[in-house]
Amino acid sequence: MEHPMILVFRRTGQRRYAVEALRPGLPVVEMNPAPGFDRLIPHDMVHLVVEAQLGLTRGIFGQLAAGGNAGTFRLLLKRDEGSRKVTRARKRVLTRGKRLQKDGRDDCIQSERAAHIYRHQWLARSSSEQAQKTPAQLGNSKLDEICDHLDELSSHWSGLDVGESVAVSWPDLAIVDSGR
Repeated sequence: MEHPMILVFRRTGQRRYAVEALRPGLPVVEMNPAPGFDRLIPHDMVHLVVEAQLGLTRGIFGQLAAGGNAGTFRLLLKRDEGSRKVTRARKRVLTRGKRLQKDGRDDCIQSERAAHIYRHQWLARSSSEQAQKTPAQLGNSKLDEICDHLDELSSHWSGLDVGESVAVSWPDLAIVDSGR
């Protein structure tokens, strides 16, 4: 992938955050407020890692990369754009988003389940190595990779103040910028 999608996770309040998707050749979309704030790692950041590591190409972030809105992201409007241009762009995003949501239903369900499981496994590892109990179906090596990514992202996220952000590329999960 020449130009990956960049996801900006921004702390917008004491217990609030937003996610902005910068997509090459596509309009910028945003989810604000985003659900599941956590001081260690927000819910959607867990989804980002799980979907990338499990190859869920039609989960939330795969849908965004393909030009959709994953049902929860909205077109980020620019002040200088005319209303006709905005209306056409919004309609394209919504139409494509509905199709991608339908095609990605199974990946989204799998992503939600996996995010829940992996987050709990990560928390168990973080608090105590002895508390770790890995379900056999997850596989230790994949769990290790996911936990490593969650550790790295959490170390950036947990240090942010309101107004600061961390940017991550999709699907390689490289930290592009940490706006401290």
